[in-house]
Amino acid sequence: MYVVELALRMSPMPISVQRKESGDAESVYQQVRQALEQGQPRLLEMTCEKVEGKRLSVLTSDVLAVQIYEKTAASVGSKRPGFSLDS
Repeated sequence: MYVVELALRMSPMPISVQRKESGDAESVYQQVRQALEQGQPRLLEMTCEKVEGKRLSVLTSDVLAVQIYEKTAASVGSKRPGFSLDS
């Protein structure tokens, strides 16, 4: 399972969607990156493969960072990479 996580302006918690395949997660990551590079505020909608019906829409001007990482069974309970606020 792969996680694409977004850090948002004025939000202490990141939002994320999950993909089963690396290529699918990379595609979502590139979609977000491309929207950020364009610099024009627009609405970006994403869905999650793991949680049926989970959909999120964000204004690209509020996205500060995007990351992609693999979620493995070994990492359950340990600190997440990147934007984690856990100590």
